[in-house]
Amino acid sequence: MSTKLARIAEIAKERPSEKFTSLAHLLDEAMLKACHKELSKGKAPGIDRVTKEEYEANLDENITNLVTRLKRKAYRPQPVRRTYIPKPGSDKMRPLGIPAYEDKIVQLGLAKILSAIYEADFLACSFGFRPGRGCHDALKALSFLIETRKVNYIMQTLKVSLTTWITNG
Repeated sequence: MSTKLARIAEIAKERPSEKFTSLAHLLDEAMLKACHKELSKGKAPGIDRVTKEEYEANLDENITNLVTRLKRKAYRPQPVRRTYIPKPGSDKMRPLGIPAYEDKIVQLGLAKILSAIYEADFLACSFGFRPGRGCHDALKALSFLIETRKVNYIMQTLKVSLTTWITNG
C-alpha cells in the first residue's frame, strides 16, 4: 500500500503537470484495513452508532463489503451526526459533525491518496493541515527567520491564527 502511494508521490514530484485520472484502485482491502488500524478507539460514533470495536468484530467481511461497494460505485456516505458542545467561556453551543465509522475509514484513505499527490505542490513554508507539520513547526520557522534575517515587520492577519511575515531578501 505505501509503495503505491510513494510511487504516486514520486510521479507528482517529478512531473508537476501530470494528471492522475484513475486512483480508485488504491482504495483496496489492504489500504482500508491499514486506515482502520490508524483510527483511534473510543471516539464518538456517527449516525449509525457503530464504534471501532463493533466494526472490528467482523473486520474482514466489513472491509470486503466496503471495497465491493466502492468498486460498484454503490458506496454512499451516511449523513453526519450533528451534536452541540458548549463553547468555553460562553453559554453558546458549537456544532460538531461526527461521521459514521465506515465513512471515517474511506475519508482517511482518500486523504492519504490526495496527500501523496498534492504534497509535492506545497512550499516548505506551508504548515497548515500537512502530515508531520503543525503550528509548533510554523512557530519554530518564524522564530528562526526573525532571529537570523533582517525583518521589516510582522503582521498578523485578522481572524486568522496564521502569522505572516515579510523579509528583505
